[in-house]
Amino acid sequence: MAGRGGEGALPLSPPPAGEALLLSARGIEKNFGPTRALAGADFALAAGEVHGLLGANGAGKSTLSRVISGHVRRDRGELLWRGKPFDPAGPRAAIEAGIGMVLQETSLAPDLTVLENIFLPDLARPGWLSLRARRAEALSILGNLGQAETLPLGAEIRRLSAAQRQLVEIAKALAVDAALIIFDEPTASLSPGEVERLFDVMARLRAAGHGLIFVSHRLEEVLAITDRVSVMREGRTVAAALPTASLSQADIVRLMVGQELGRIHHHRAADITTASVLTARHLAAAPMVRDVSFSLHRGEILGLGGLVGAGRSETLEALFGLRPRQGGEVLLSGRPFAPRHPRAAIRAGIAFVPEDRRGQSIVPDFSVRENLLLGHLSAHRGFGLGYRTREARIRALLKTLDLPAERLLDANMLNFSGGMQQKIILARWLLLEPRVLLLDEPTKGVDIGTRQAIYAMLREAADAGTAILVVSSDFEELLGLCSRIVVISDGATIAEMPSAVLDEAKLTLFAAPRSSMAATGQFLSELAAETGGVAFWALLDGGRLFCLARAGVSAPADPGFAAGATPLFGETRIKAALDAAQARFVAEADGDRHTLLVPMRGHRGHDFGVIGLSLAGPGLPDALGLPDALGLPDATAITRRVADLVSRQM
Repeated sequence: MAGRGGEGALPLSPPPAGEALLLSARGIEKNFGPTRALAGADFALAAGEVHGLLGANGAGKSTLSRVISGHVRRDRGELLWRGKPFDPAGPRAAIEAGIGMVLQETSLAPDLTVLENIFLPDLARPGWLSLRARRAEALSILGNLGQAETLPLGAEIRRLSAAQRQLVEIAKALAVDAALIIFDEPTASLSPGEVERLFDVMARLRAAGHGLIFVSHRLEEVLAITDRVSVMREGRTVAAALPTASLSQADIVRLMVGQELGRIHHHRAADITTASVLTARHLAAAPMVRDVSFSLHRGEILGLGGLVGAGRSETLEALFGLRPRQGGEVLLSGRPFAPRHPRAAIRAGIAFVPEDRRGQSIVPDFSVRENLLLGHLSAHRGFGLGYRTREARIRALLKTLDLPAERLLDANMLNFSGGMQQKIILARWLLLEPRVLLLDEPTKGVDIGTRQAIYAMLREAADAGTAILVVSSDFEELLGLCSRIVVISDGATIAEMPSAVLDEAKLTLFAAPRSSMAATGQFLSELAAETGGVAFWALLDGGRLFCLARAGVSAPADPGFAAGATPLFGETRIKAALDAAQARFVAEADGDRHTLLVPMRGHRGHDFGVIGLSLAGPGLPDALGLPDALGLPDATAITRRVADLVSRQM
């Protein structure tokens, strides 16, 4: 395959010998008016591989994807499909040839149902469609995605979250049984568990001989799922078909941006001993927010952790006056705060960057300057527009954005990459120097260089005293950016802890929907009731316990921690048992408690923590009919029951 890499480009690698090429693109060029989006792009995809297409925002990845999928006609270059010249007149021609695409910005019909959108390409075909057959096929597809129960086929698309709409896009591509599927940032709104399920589906498609193009800015995902990668920069291919196993994240970043990048995450500690700027107590906003509580302090970056559908975005909307509240209390600088509309929130010093920048944040037909000053218009009081009062601040923000002043007059925000759009939206609110900044998926769909720039803007704002509340499905981002994490599950706060004691695996287990933990919770309740003790599910790591769930109210058997707590072993009442970590009852030094810890391991060897049972020491009730002299239950029998629980749930 011929390469057109720029100066310093790596040699372009040919496809592995023996692989059948599905697609070959050579010297693809595309201009949009004066803007040159593609300036000699090369790409080749073999059957039965996942091929990463990488590059910074504006590198040309999405444009090349749209050329391949028929959304955009190329100006020059050669496109071959299964070895024959290919020039799709539109998306339908590409679909009929066997090419599907999962778009970053979903292209679903908002007034149609999930079922109708999954089979949208079929609705224009002549002939009779069997609704029963389509429903069965849709359930099968959603089942493979792990979403059969969470995505009702009759639900209208407009009522779904951004993450749910993304899953419908994926199901829509799978429904046409395409030989080639382009995944354009498919995981931007997905939780770690949903990403794993998607990767399982992609692995099955690869094994079945499909060719998959994976466009993502999450480099850890690229390294985990792709076989080869191609990197673009400024519309050109600078490295093609490199084996993923031969690359590191640093290698990919260097190819994408042409230089080394420093560390993008930086923990900052905030003083949480001072009075909070924003406090929520038992906040309720039906139907998604049931009981959310937290405190946010001046200069702090606080994370709301949870999975899609947990109520995180809805919590931010309720705080900003976009969603009516049914209960609870919100305090702003110690005073009751209940905005009826966003303007009241803005004038009170609260700013909000929503998840859907295309639908909720930008006005495409407004200039950059007009978009930048939208927040100012809501905050401004008095006659006129008052733009002059912001000019000095705008000049300072332009330097931060690395945006020439003349681009302020650019007539259309859509002329900018998604990353630059996001930085302009963030700058809109930083222009107001808010007391509180609410962020929903702030780096969704942006490259690592833009992500670094956004983090720097947020740290600077926090250093200036702004209190920042962040929602992100990227748990690595949440842990790296925030000083504390408040975990929300099924619309309720279940834990609050310093991010320094967590990792992605622990946060994922804490964030698991309580409904998915129902069997474990029921088991703990039964165990506590049978024995008169306290049963718990916990993770043990580095001398610290992370309690995921607990059942039982016996004060003498109390192990010294509640659900959601993260104490050191020495801060509990069962230190001896935790130090021993054995599947037998261990007595504490004072004899007041006996505790059993049974490890939970999945069929792939994954560690899901331990099931613990703590019983009061002397005077264990003989009436329970327990087997040994102390009245302790049979540890072996409990271990077998835990193993059965794991086999059914994990």
